[in-house]
Amino acid sequence: MIAPAVAADVAARLLRPVAADTSAVDCHIGWAGPIALPLGDERAVQAACGIMHVHGRAAGRPVPLAVDYATATAGVLAAQGVLAALIARARGARTYGVRTSVGQAALLALAQYLAAATTDDGPAEPPGRGTATFTSADGVRFECETFDPLRWRGFWDRLGADRTAAAQGWRPFQQRFATATCPLPTALHTAAGRAAFSAVRAAADEAGVSVVAVRGDPGPPDVPPFALTARCGPGPDPRARGGGSAGPTPDRPLEGVRVVESTRRVQGPLAGHVLHLLGADVLRIEPPGGDPMRGVPPIAGRCSARFSALNAGKTTTEIDLTTASGRRAVHDLVATADVFLHNWAPGKAAHWRLDADDLHATRPGLVYAAASGWGDRMPHPPPLGTDYLVQAHSGLAAAVRCADEPPAPSLMTLTDLLGGLVCGHGILAALLTRTRTGGGCRVDSSLLSAAAVLPRPPQRPRFTPLDRPARTLDGYLQLGPAARTQLQRTAHAVGLAASAGPNEVLARLSNRPTRLWLHRLAEAGLHATAVCTDLRALVQDPRFHRALATADHAVPRAPWEFA
Repeated sequence: MIAPAVAADVAARLLRPVAADTSAVDCHIGWAGPIALPLGDERAVQAACGIMHVHGRAAGRPVPLAVDYATATAGVLAAQGVLAALIARARGARTYGVRTSVGQAALLALAQYLAAATTDDGPAEPPGRGTATFTSADGVRFECETFDPLRWRGFWDRLGADRTAAAQGWRPFQQRFATATCPLPTALHTAAGRAAFSAVRAAADEAGVSVVAVRGDPGPPDVPPFALTARCGPGPDPRARGGGSAGPTPDRPLEGVRVVESTRRVQGPLAGHVLHLLGADVLRIEPPGGDPMRGVPPIAGRCSARFSALNAGKTTTEIDLTTASGRRAVHDLVATADVFLHNWAPGKAAHWRLDADDLHATRPGLVYAAASGWGDRMPHPPPLGTDYLVQAHSGLAAAVRCADEPPAPSLMTLTDLLGGLVCGHGILAALLTRTRTGGGCRVDSSLLSAAAVLPRPPQRPRFTPLDRPARTLDGYLQLGPAARTQLQRTAHAVGLAASAGPNEVLARLSNRPTRLWLHRLAEAGLHATAVCTDLRALVQDPRFHRALATADHAVPRAPWEFA
């Protein structure tokens, strides 16, 4: 079995700027980890763990991402594990190695979708198919974004769309972040197709809606994953090594580290979630009345399943940041914290006087982390910094599609997930720096910088018929590398003549159940993987029990093992 080289390359890239001997920690990246399946490549992991299913919801069938998304995510997790081990060692622990896997990375990437699918509240699978990628009259593919229904209506009014269609489209448009599908009325696509892109942009500007053209070039943006700015410190001191009296343990290298976060949606909460999984004590600041995302269905117990997937285990306090007393309360919390994390809109930190310089005046050794959509790479004012707009602008929307598909963002939130993980990695790098210098640090990361982490080929790949999941009598089957490329062997294994073509093989596969073909192909020495088409099945599958926990919903277990 070939080791996941892409993951090792991503980990090495993320560790390169760290001023420490990262080779002192033995790091192992596997394919399956605790998942009891013979997973040996990216496609197998995407198939078995549900990525093909979620990415393909908009198409109504499993579709592979044309990039090594799960493998690259495992590389980020591996780099995080190395830094966490080094931090634990600097704080007195005897931690020398870390293990993670591509399969665990895939499950973590699907945490919110797993949570939503495994509650009793509402349908397990969202209805309908479709995307929110539009094409203008002059052939420009574009994404639009707004969180305001009045701006949404104003945009479509200016494009001459039927108001009923616009009203019907608002709910699936907003829910696409949760459902990974967007069944919009055809009338909206028709209205967009009647206007030149210049008119679309003008309508968006007048309505206050963000519009971004979808790049056809899959190349990544030239931006570092994160920026770390260290402040001068007096040298190492006990408070810089962890904050509280508790010390690191083998499974919780950040035990005793105190984190205060003021975050929303996915990117920021996920960064805090990573630190919590590593043992940190995380306190969430929420507005009076609590984070509105807590009440978004489906509900698990007394809270949104999707919210719980990223925030369970954190403590919470309600503070009105718009008031002077609220901002003083933040300073009081930060005075005994090690990390302050936010993903506020651009300009909010300075407006509230809660920027890095402000909080470093209260806690000089603080790690101050700001996660954003675009960083400083877009003109002012930037478009909304959301997952799909970043995918469109960064070339990721082209990279995730094969060459015979038009570029379009995946409605699986790819950069939100990577953005949270990269932010968490930057915080770990800053915490490690602080153990040496005693000084505080500022960490800046963005969805755009996270998109740049994902390796991409210079040209979009061309899929053969056997590259896509094959329909069987009762599901789908993803053929392994040898089965896809050695057509004669595959034809013989399914009972056809060696001269059979790929379409004949696909027709044959469609006539028998998945389990039979897995057995026949294995007998021929060919690997294949059953494609997950129901996330609930993962929880019921004993082969996933060591990778998934269940409470009110399914939860991926911490994706690292330390030794």
